[in-house]
Amino acid sequence: MELQCLGAVGRVTGSCHLLQVGDYRILLDCGLIQGGRKDDELNRDEFPFDVSRIDAVVLSHAHIDHSGRIPLLVKQGYSGPIFAHTATRALCDIMLRDSAYIHEQEAARHNRRRREHDGRKGEGKGKGKGKGKGKAPEAPEVEPLYNTQDADLSLTLFQSVRYHRKFDVTPTIRARFRDAGHILGSCIVELWLTERGEERKLVFSGDLGHRDAPVMRDPEFVKTADLVLMESTYGDRNHRTWDETQAEVGEIVQATRNARGNILIPAFAVGRSQLLLYWMAQHYNDAELSRWRIFLDSPMAIRATSVYSRFINLLDDDAQDLWRATDIRSALPNLSFTRTANQSRELNFMKSGAIIIAGSGMCTGGRIKHHLRQNISRKECHVIIVGYQAGGTPGRALVEGAKQIRLFGQPVNVAAQIHTVGGLSAHAGQTGLCDWYDGFSGRPPLILVHGEPEAQATLRELIRDKYAAAVHIAQAGDHFDLLKPVPFRV
Repeated sequence: MELQCLGAVGRVTGSCHLLQVGDYRILLDCGLIQGGRKDDELNRDEFPFDVSRIDAVVLSHAHIDHSGRIPLLVKQGYSGPIFAHTATRALCDIMLRDSAYIHEQEAARHNRRRREHDGRKGEGKGKGKGKGKGKAPEAPEVEPLYNTQDADLSLTLFQSVRYHRKFDVTPTIRARFRDAGHILGSCIVELWLTERGEERKLVFSGDLGHRDAPVMRDPEFVKTADLVLMESTYGDRNHRTWDETQAEVGEIVQATRNARGNILIPAFAVGRSQLLLYWMAQHYNDAELSRWRIFLDSPMAIRATSVYSRFINLLDDDAQDLWRATDIRSALPNLSFTRTANQSRELNFMKSGAIIIAGSGMCTGGRIKHHLRQNISRKECHVIIVGYQAGGTPGRALVEGAKQIRLFGQPVNVAAQIHTVGGLSAHAGQTGLCDWYDGFSGRPPLILVHGEPEAQATLRELIRDKYAAAVHIAQAGDHFDLLKPVPFRV
């Protein structure tokens, strides 16, 4: 009975944990590593396990840093079940196909540039000295990490499960999903493990939501566990209250209007985009949003918003009331869905009065990069950062006060006002993480994953001091024998 931490260790992205009970092996999540170019390349590394020996995947939620390597797993031969919440299955239908399309486009762009480069080199070698000499062999073309066929095949393996229903993952592992309050369908995973008459209970937090935030319900508490595996993204800080966040965003909106600029919001297509639309609908009058034109410039976010409408029973009471009472575009009459590339390009001609919500959330790709190129060097523009920014991404550079960032290979000066609004995060802050752990009786040992080292170290010391609990920060490849006492101290 063994747990091995393979991903989201020492970093936030790439969630993946291997659990073996008896002769059966399952994965908890199988996510993409995100960040700079070097981080992206890590996704091409071989899996640190034999894919043919994996019996099942249990997926906590749809975000790509938790689900995004599942098509690669399938490409390499995996054909077992993928257990996920019903809403997660619906969102992955959008996100995994979109991810595959991006990988295909990136590979095609890389190969096109390489051919163009080789062609220019060939023209130069054909002149003067060296003409007629043998050419160096061409480098093989880059393949996409996986393609749309791999994504389509992976989606056929999903088995939908609702909250609070126990289900058999393998003959030795039984599970139950609870609401994590992070995004639609996000799960805390309870796992009952049985081997040779011994039983242990492992609880995996997935990503925990920000309590009292709009749209999603608060994360559920779990009372019992022998071992807890918990995320720690914001282990070293708290977010502002929702009232303070509302006031903060209102001030940014007014300041941008006074400056006659645009507001850019890099937002994750699932979760953050829907929260932003809900906030705008709630505060349409008091924030004077009728004076703006609002654009959701993300085909994936538009499709994800329709999924939220299908699962309104999973939202909190206020959000349910709004969604049932009116369509989101009726509540926001000046909202436009920009689906096509041409519609997105037309926004380049707007120099003021536009609020543009676009992906990607970390500014690593997508349409937000084009809008940043048009606006980031204008001091009247304001950029609102509403989510975690991995190291090495343009979004992280903006948060850290960079005066210049690179967009499409070119340096661009930053003159816009950058605002980090943590209260719009979909992740629990430090107090929320502690409160969730406090819900367990008996202070079970705790392993911290899905966080940067400083945040994890701060949270570890706080929980040790406050609860006298045994806390360990997971390192890559850590093995834990669940039939033995934990090897880390209180």
